[in-house]
Amino acid sequence: MNVQQSITMLPTGEAAKLRGKGPLPSQPYHDPAWWELERKAIFMRNWIHVGHVCEIPEPGSFIRREIEFARASLLIVRGRDGEVRTFHNVCTHRGTQLVEEAGGRRSQFSCPYHMWTFGADGRLLSAPDFERFHVGKDACALRQVRTEVLAGLIFINFDPEPRQSVRAFFGPIADEMERLPSASAVDFTEWTYEIPANWKTNFDNFQENYHLRFIHPRTGAQTIGEENPFGYPTHYGFSGPHRSQTLWRNPDPPEMGPTLMLGYGLAAAQAQHDGLNFPKTDFKLFPAFHIVSLPPGQQFSHTHYPLGPDRTRGVVRLYWTKKPDSASRLFAQEMGAMSIRDVLSEDRFAVQSGQRGLNSGAVEQVRFQDHEMLLRHLYETVQEQVADYLAEQEAAE
Repeated sequence: MNVQQSITMLPTGEAAKLRGKGPLPSQPYHDPAWWELERKAIFMRNWIHVGHVCEIPEPGSFIRREIEFARASLLIVRGRDGEVRTFHNVCTHRGTQLVEEAGGRRSQFSCPYHMWTFGADGRLLSAPDFERFHVGKDACALRQVRTEVLAGLIFINFDPEPRQSVRAFFGPIADEMERLPSASAVDFTEWTYEIPANWKTNFDNFQENYHLRFIHPRTGAQTIGEENPFGYPTHYGFSGPHRSQTLWRNPDPPEMGPTLMLGYGLAAAQAQHDGLNFPKTDFKLFPAFHIVSLPPGQQFSHTHYPLGPDRTRGVVRLYWTKKPDSASRLFAQEMGAMSIRDVLSEDRFAVQSGQRGLNSGAVEQVRFQDHEMLLRHLYETVQEQVADYLAEQEAAE
């Protein structure tokens, strides 16, 4: 299966007709005031990917996540009932953070300052001399953040009353996501990075192939050929705020080196042995989440967490449906992970350089060609959501 089944995929010409033409203001890529609007209108009101259920396999398992755009430290916990919940890592007495470690397993969380103790469900269990507070324990439970799981992926929403469930948010893509490796993953390989670039500048780099022959002449050879020298995708699709593309594959690719051949051969053999048959996908999910599934049985996600108007943290993960139980499986997994890491690392200089240019104000407009329509779609979606937010604020006054 080479194209997404959940979105109607259109050839470039037809898909381009759905998008606008002409240049657009560059301000949203560098302006601090605009960034603050995005923070409130988009990142505080949409579903954000923060982890995977395999990180919290048992009751009492937890992970801590620092979400800078929300100025929040979060505890994501699996309760005794098996439910995944997210709480602010903040004691409701006077705000002291409960946990410093990145993760672990606890039956309860105690504040180190005054020993208020909370259960894995967020309830206040005990507090010294509590009678003198003249308030009920129910009023002192940990503050919760809306949390839902889809395809093994954990999503949070800082809006107390989200407009949609996570399944409704992703629409028809949700069914496709549940058929990917992450839905049954038991392990993953991860690396993170920070880059001095706006989240859209960074994300846009992974939404177009116009740069492949210049930035990835070696690693992009599998998707570049005489028939398609820029490696342009063959089809594009849109589903609400989300996007997808079908990558072109060189029918006569250059021969891989012996290490890559060995690694891919082992991965293919193991996928066949494990009975893995996942569809090939390339989803750009709003606001800043990228999922790619590459047969045989390989999936990576790339989440962009904005840290400010010109800084972003990227978290890249490859999901595995089995833990390495042999040297060959471990080699295949590590080779796949490092190959993708190497490709993504090649983009860093270009993204940083582009952001420096945008910050200078020398370019007042950005220009998108037909094969950059995914960038235009993200730009337009951001504009729409900010406009909706401002209208809501004005109506509330």
